[in-house]
Amino acid sequence: MDQRNGEYAPIRDSEDEQSGKFDKPLPCFGCGFGWFFLLLGFVCPLFWYYATILYFCNYYQKDPRERAGLAASAIAALIFTIAALIAVVVFVVTTVSTHLSLIN
Repeated sequence: MDQRNGEYAPIRDSEDEQSGKFDKPLPCFGCGFGWFFLLLGFVCPLFWYYATILYFCNYYQKDPRERAGLAASAIAALIFTIAALIAVVVFVVTTVSTHLSLIN
């Protein structure tokens, strides 16, 4: 009890001022939303885009431990988008070249 105010005072480590703030385990089996969405994104890539939205909306301000996983999901979404665009361009070019060769 705090003797001056008559109220309870939280017990804290003098070196680490935020030690009690993040004692609670992360959601999604303890790995956090970012890492969970990264793994789940290999099944359904839409989860990478959802985690990217969370990352750019600063969801990690609630818990900074989420930042690395959300950033990894954003990078995975970027790589997937680039790979999908390259696949679409290759498909369109081969389709157009096949149709042009049939015409000639």
